[in-house]
Amino acid sequence: MVHIVVALAALAASGLTLFSGFGLGTLLLPLFALFFPIPVAVAATAVVHVLNNLFKLALLRRDVDAGVVVRFGVPAAVAAFPGAWLLAKLPAHALATWSLGSRSFTVTPVGLVIGLLILIFAAFEIVPALQHWRPKAPIAVGGVLSGFFGGLSGQQGALRAAFLTPLGLPPSRFVATQAAIACMVDGARLLVYGIGFFGAHATVVSSTNRWPLVAVATVAAFTGAWLGARLVRKVTLTFVRAVTATLLVIVGLGLATGLV
Repeated sequence: MVHIVVALAALAASGLTLFSGFGLGTLLLPLFALFFPIPVAVAATAVVHVLNNLFKLALLRRDVDAGVVVRFGVPAAVAAFPGAWLLAKLPAHALATWSLGSRSFTVTPVGLVIGLLILIFAAFEIVPALQHWRPKAPIAVGGVLSGFFGGLSGQQGALRAAFLTPLGLPPSRFVATQAAIACMVDGARLLVYGIGFFGAHATVVSSTNRWPLVAVATVAAFTGAWLGARLVRKVTLTFVRAVTATLLVIVGLGLATGLV
């Protein structure tokens, strides 16, 4: 049953993230957090995320705007390193505990930070003024900001979209270019995750036989991306924004309060 839930979540989220840049990590992170320590859940989500984006590139590789990738993607990849390093340094001890009925929940620094960041970025999908916010800073600055927060929490889509939307790229080129940049950021942060904490928990993860969850999520995400690519020229962002905003708020609150 667990594998089915993860597969369905990855399938739906991958289709959504093809259009918005949100979705896949938002759903998979809390699911993986149920079975892995939160830092490892972030890393496992990143594995699925980068493989899924590589698959998107295979589908839409001809539409990638190389100039945007260089101007935005390179600074983003570089900035992902300190963001991921900061995540690895966040302490795992309890900040607070609280109870709901017979169940107890623990608020940790890493959960609080990631949860609050998700809530902040959810505002980009909910608040009209932020939906239409277009920063005046150079595109390279957007790459640095997007990459840093991508490394820290995996939430990079909102800032990336805010800086790239004014470029007026056609939908397929916009999606393909976002996928290329996301691959660069994911590759950078996975290097840091692997050094910082992924290896330290590998024995625990293997002993509980949770690696198949990553494989199931990856295959389902590929399927979602394939289906989404068939609709990329037909779907507007209005519905996607509403769905992903709801998911972001739920997940952010869950992580920040220790429910997830």
